[in-house]
Formats: sequence, C-alpha cells, structure tokens
Amino acid sequence: MTVNKDISIRDAKIYTAKTALKKPISDATHTLSEISFVILKIQLENGIIGESYLLSFQYSPNAIIGALKDVLPVIKGFKANETGVVYRKLDDLAEYFGNQGLLRWAQAAVNIAMWDAWGKYLNQPIQQLLGTHKEKVSIYGSGGWISYTVDELIEEVTNYANRGFKAVKIKVGSPKVSTDIERLRLVREAVGQKVDIMMDANQGMDLPSAIKLANAAKDLNINWFEEPVHHQDFQSYQILKNQTGISLAMGEREYDTLPLRELVTRNALDIWQPDILRIGGVEAWRESAALAKSFHLPVLPHYYKDYDVPLLCTISNGVGAESFDWVDPLIDNPMLVKDGYAMPHDLPGWGFNFLDDHLTEIK
Repeated sequence: MTVNKDISIRDAKIYTAKTALKKPISDATHTLSEISFVILKIQLENGIIGESYLLSFQYSPNAIIGALKDVLPVIKGFKANETGVVYRKLDDLAEYFGNQGLLRWAQAAVNIAMWDAWGKYLNQPIQQLLGTHKEKVSIYGSGGWISYTVDELIEEVTNYANRGFKAVKIKVGSPKVSTDIERLRLVREAVGQKVDIMMDANQGMDLPSAIKLANAAKDLNINWFEEPVHHQDFQSYQILKNQTGISLAMGEREYDTLPLRELVTRNALDIWQPDILRIGGVEAWRESAALAKSFHLPVLPHYYKDYDVPLLCTISNGVGAESFDWVDPLIDNPMLVKDGYAMPHDLPGWGFNFLDDHLTEIK
C-alpha cells in the first residue's frame, strides 16, 4: 500500500460551535451572553485534517469569519510544515489594515491548525515534536465571575478544590472594593489555606482602587493580581507594584512583546500570560516565553489549556495553565486533569478533534 506523502494544503473550512450557558456571566468589563467558538479545519492532499479553534463569545462573528475567509485561499498549496513561511506571507498581507488585532487571530488559527496537521502526519504529539521539559503542568481553576451570587461563587471554588485543583482564580473589580474583599475572604474560608487564590480585574479598576484591594489582599494570602488596570497603563503597574509589593500578571491582551519589555524595565511584572491566538500562534508563543525567561519571568498562559499545556511542557519557565471546561463537551479527547495537574494529550498533533455533531459549517 502506497501512502500519499503530499502534505500540501488542499482545502480549508470554517465552523462554529457553542457550549451551553445557563445565564450571562460578567467580569469587571464585559458581560458574556454565549460561550462560542470558531473552528478551522485544513485538509492536506493526503487526507490529514488539522484543526484549530478560537474562543469568540458573542463578539463580531462576521468580522472574524471574514478574516478567516480572506486567508484561506492564500494558504492553499503550502506544506503543513511551512508554518513560518505561511506566517510571514500572512503578515505581509495584513500589513495594510494592521498586523495586530483581528487579522492576527486568523493568522494564529492557521498556524495552530498547520501544527496539528504536521503532528498528525509525523504521528507525534506537539510536545514531542518540540522537545519535552516536563510531563505534566500545574493547573488552576478559573472563573469566580462578578455576576455570581455568593452561593454560586463558593460552589464553583469548592468544586474545583474537590476535583483536586490546588489553585483558583476569581474576578474582582466590583463597583465597591469592599465587595471584592468580602468575596475573597469568603473564598479563602471555603477553600482553606492549602488552595492558592489569585484575582483578576480584567483591566476594570482604577489605580487607587487597585492599591486598596492589593493591600487588603495581603491578609488573605492572595498569590497574584492579574490585569488590575488597563494593559497599556505601564506607569500604574509600576506604582501599584512599588506601593503594595503584590505580584502582577498580564499578557493576554498582547499581540507582541512590547508590553512585556516595557513592564520589565519598570520592575512591574511578575508573570507573563500570553494568549496563543493574540500573540500569533506556536512560534510567537514560544518566542515570547523565551523572552520572558531572559528576564527570569515564569509563563502562565491565558485560557487555551489544550494548546498551552503541550507547549508549557516544552519550555523550562512554564509554571501553570488556566482551566475552563467550556470546550470539553465539544471534543473527542478532553484533557486529563488530576490532583492539580494537567497532562498533555498523547495522541498526534494537539491530540483532540471537534465532534462533528456540535459543528455548524460556515459557507
């Protein structure tokens, strides 16, 4: 039997999918009315299909799908392993309307799907293709939405603790700082001292409020403060760090590493949190992690555990991943999470595929 070794991209299709959401959820800056995804599938000449997905919520569905439709004709004919070549090609084409923002998401989705196809062709998981530093990754349970009642908040964090998670993150940035302090106190009482607690303001606070909350958090043993203020307000990060000493985390909003470099020069960043779709895909994610290492900073990425855990296993300064369960019902091989650790998929490529029953094709 002859195996077709042609790994050129023959076709690509776009799909959408949704996860059930009982009611809208809110952080300090957004209200989410749906948990939705855009899925890209590329097919090689040999029949192998590489997949990627991005978290879209209810935002600009026509815009992101349009951006993907624009790049699909461009990538046909390139080989699955030519991820860097395709990235540069799409970067050149995006320059007129801007390399950052919406077009970067499409660029990254293509990159991630190509890596999946390449791994499947070689019959190797991503972490084995890139070299393995570790076999599992610490993971924390994320959520704690501001829109939750106290009962809903406590139910979520105790559920994480009961499942073996050693850390949880909750949202802050309520209209009153005293509300955030009380919710943090109740979470600490619920999970005890053996579970770490982090807080995330999603850029929703002003500097005086962030300082007040950071100082109050000392007594509650809060590990770190994520995106306390606008991600480009570097001076406020510096002042907050200098006045409170709290560990600061950010990176999920960034399309390049300029903010990382800017905050490091101000001694105002402790944890780098790249988002693989915004930063531009696998190579860009790893390049940012390498830069973080040069500054002796740990990497703890944003949201995409099914991509981040394999990649974290390939770097020496990867310290943990964020966990939501939203995508799990939609895929054939949900990631194993046990005793506070996530194990990378051991199947080829990213190690999972979306279930066809949950997908709606976009024509």
